Amino acid sequence: MSDKGMWTLPANAPSPTELASAWSRVVESALDAARAGMVPRTSTAFDPAAPARALGEFTMQMWTDPLGVLRAAQAASGEWVELWSRAARSAAGATVEPMIEPQRGDRRFKDPSWSEQPVFDYLKQAYLLASRQANSLIENAQGVDEPTRTRAAFFVQSYLDALSPANFAFTNPEAIRRAIETGSISLLSGLANLLADAATEARLPQRRTGTEFELGKDLAATPGKVVFQNELMQLIQYAPVTETVWKRPLLYVPPLVNKYYLLDLQPKSSLIRWLVEQGHTLFVISWINPGPELADRGMADYIGLGPIAALDSIERATGEKQVDIFGFCMGGTLAGIAAAILAGRGQASRIGSLTTIGSMFDFSNMGQWETFAEPRQAEAMQRHLEAKGVLTAHELQALFSVVRANDLIWSSVVSHYLLDREAPPSDILHWFTDGAHIPRAFLLDWVNLLLRDNLLTRPGTLQLDKDKVDLGAIAAPAMVISLKDDHVSAWEATYEGAKLLGGKTRFLLGGSGHNAGVINPPSANKHGYWTNAAMPADAEKWLEGATRHEGSWWPEWQAWLSRGGERVPGRVPGKGKLKAIEPAPGSYVRMR
Repeated sequence: MSDKGMWTLPANAPSPTELASAWSRVVESALDAARAGMVPRTSTAFDPAAPARALGEFTMQMWTDPLGVLRAAQAASGEWVELWSRAARSAAGATVEPMIEPQRGDRRFKDPSWSEQPVFDYLKQAYLLASRQANSLIENAQGVDEPTRTRAAFFVQSYLDALSPANFAFTNPEAIRRAIETGSISLLSGLANLLADAATEARLPQRRTGTEFELGKDLAATPGKVVFQNELMQLIQYAPVTETVWKRPLLYVPPLVNKYYLLDLQPKSSLIRWLVEQGHTLFVISWINPGPELADRGMADYIGLGPIAALDSIERATGEKQVDIFGFCMGGTLAGIAAAILAGRGQASRIGSLTTIGSMFDFSNMGQWETFAEPRQAEAMQRHLEAKGVLTAHELQALFSVVRANDLIWSSVVSHYLLDREAPPSDILHWFTDGAHIPRAFLLDWVNLLLRDNLLTRPGTLQLDKDKVDLGAIAAPAMVISLKDDHVSAWEATYEGAKLLGGKTRFLLGGSGHNAGVINPPSANKHGYWTNAAMPADAEKWLEGATRHEGSWWPEWQAWLSRGGERVPGRVPGKGKLKAIEPAPGSYVRMR
């Protein structure tokens, strides 16, 4: 329907049967939501007073410079007068250049009516202008300490994301057209979707697609066998597809937050399948989805029963004492700690090389994540963990969703509540929602020892059981891979961490973000990457001297991994001293 016909009633109104069916869904979902609301929540993992406290502290500090506040108010007033003037000229039929445009990649205002219809154009520009002014005020306010500025910026941006006119039925032109076209069925069905989501434990917008992925068939489908398991992990060995393989096996340590198969999505984009095709004997840790019975398992347990137990098992399966190890995000940090522990035990030679992808060792610059590390937030989380034993998958999903709210919350609000439309199937978003719990002891170790005290930056001060951790003791060569638009592990912060490693270290910067930048097969020829053999003291200096390359960083890493390596006959899972337990992807990855 064109914009001129936006208010034209549809030729075919919904039948009484269609209306009755839509209302039935609303009533059923409302009853489910009411029943779910009757179940009390004993605690929350996050401090509900944090936003008010952050904005209150920012306001008090900002007013120590009243002249600066006055100048900001005067500048803002002038911009609003200009916007009103342009809106009036546009309403009178004049052609007027927009005062402000959405940033590149902002998909909220892609519908033509946001630009072609004066009312919606004004709503869009007014929202964007208010957002820019609010963010500018926070960024430029004098007399505000950086932790307070960071917290205020995070919560203000969260409010701004929520208040977008695209998120409301009566200010979204596409939602209005859809409601008229369907005779209000879209809004009734959307209301039923909203109530259905309110009845779930997560109480977050659920992504609805017409296609479901199946582990072992569509995702996590690279052939292999589980060859070892303990109470915290299963170890998968993948079947070779080349006649000979590299002598040194390769071990992947994933984060605890989500399942391991981010690196084994659909075959065309699977890093695990690609590594097997390059001739690696690849082993992957698949963490268990822990319940309260594992609440007391801390970081030392996860390293001992995770990477170190995996290395012992790989030696039994292949006879090789030396293994290349790599990890993504939190898994890379754990891999580095494991390598440091082995070095401290006099077993440094067991690590042939260390690779980390989007991983941090120096937590002094966490950016917006510092919002969740302040003392009162940490206290709220500790009380919650003491009561429940784990931080649940949906609580972690909520945390990560708030950080990327437009992509992970509000886009689903528009699609499923305002438009009642299915989203296109997405393997990476399916993986994102397939989360895992984290035990109390591990998470408290992580928050207190690494995020709060930043002990990895002080050699020997982090002690796990009897082992003192010194990253500088790692003798193995290392490649630290970061992503330029990473919203979880800022690349500048990972660069600082790279300087803590004791072996010869290379730094590589990939394009795109935390997840999408990793899933970058050479066949896609996307994103690009930067290399620089030097390691200057400053991250920006490194980038200034770096060379940009087109395409994927995978081949660059593969060339580094295989340098000077020997080849041996392909190793079949279960044919060594470790017998096959079950086919990949195993049972732990399917646990909910």
